[in-house]
Amino acid sequence: MRFRTLCLSLLAFALTAMPSLAADSPAPERLWVFIGTGGGTAKGIYRCEMDVATGKLSNLELAAEASSPNFLAIHPNGKFLYAVGQIKVDGKPQGGVLAFGLDAKTGKLTKLNEEAAGGGGPCHVSVDRAGKNVLIANYGGGSVNAYPVGEDGMLKSASSFIQHAGASGDPKQKPLPRAHSVNVSKDNRFAIVADLGLDKLLVYKLDSATGKLTPNDPPACETKLGAGPRHFAFHPTQPLAFVINELNSTLSSLSYDAEKGTLKTLKTVSTLPEKYQGPNSTAEVVVHPSGKFVYGSNRGHNSIAAFKLDEKTGDLSFISHTNEGIKTPRNFNIDPTGKFMIVGSSASNALVTFKIDQATGELKSTGQSVEVGAPICVKFVPVAK
Repeated sequence: MRFRTLCLSLLAFALTAMPSLAADSPAPERLWVFIGTGGGTAKGIYRCEMDVATGKLSNLELAAEASSPNFLAIHPNGKFLYAVGQIKVDGKPQGGVLAFGLDAKTGKLTKLNEEAAGGGGPCHVSVDRAGKNVLIANYGGGSVNAYPVGEDGMLKSASSFIQHAGASGDPKQKPLPRAHSVNVSKDNRFAIVADLGLDKLLVYKLDSATGKLTPNDPPACETKLGAGPRHFAFHPTQPLAFVINELNSTLSSLSYDAEKGTLKTLKTVSTLPEKYQGPNSTAEVVVHPSGKFVYGSNRGHNSIAAFKLDEKTGDLSFISHTNEGIKTPRNFNIDPTGKFMIVGSSASNALVTFKIDQATGELKSTGQSVEVGAPICVKFVPVAK
């Protein structure tokens, strides 16, 4: 029974995370791994292949030149890729969002168009579940945007721009909003924006047809003062969500009311060993496709923290820390089968691959890595035959 439940959970995840895979299609043998980068020797968006059976990465290439395409998102149909980074407007650099056509057979990216971010420092991008809108979070500007998407994948002018205001109240923080991520609910009705500067998860109603964002009622879920919420993830099957808090190195589980779009904190745990005294900031949170495990990244301690999840209560129990080959992990991702994790070790300019124990959630190094300049974001697309 447990095996059947796991298989169903994996299938449900695959159908959403790998939009170009039809319900009756066999699992792909290979995946394209697209890598967003920022700084250093990186020249844009890179691409390599992953063998689903072994987790081996190969054939690294520059897929598209771009300036600091730090975060990526894949359209639900698998035919388009979007990135936030730097563009030029009237010859001057500023934040923007870029659209690319994606050939799933060759892995080739073809630039379609770009739009200005409307706020400084765009740092996160997502596509709504219907594929009708691209949403971005602007860290430097403390704002969130939505852009309608044409059938050709091209971005239209922004349909919504919301400037955050206020401060968290923590005297250690600058009194500025810092929108750090935007995630759309599974029913496509709400967008959750983690604002590090406000210590809030702001909730917006999303009208997918028009691309309009409006504040929910209530408009936000407050995190602990000084926590600094950064990235957010929904559970694949349960009414649960998770936020990793950058400033106090914690991970929180939350209950989620899908009808009302409301969140409530259930459990908060440290991402660090009890005796660790060094500097640290967290970055990414990812839920395993089975829904049984939750992972967060530590920059400073340079590790991936693994937790077991009680799916009924939202309780998180520490499993292990994994450090091998990891230095400043800003982002990581789990392949749709749930067998492998790829970590972007940005300070050592490498992608590092780990095998996931399906029973315990523990990570084991495969000994495999690929050199790529300043990797920040990892996304998967099935290789089409």
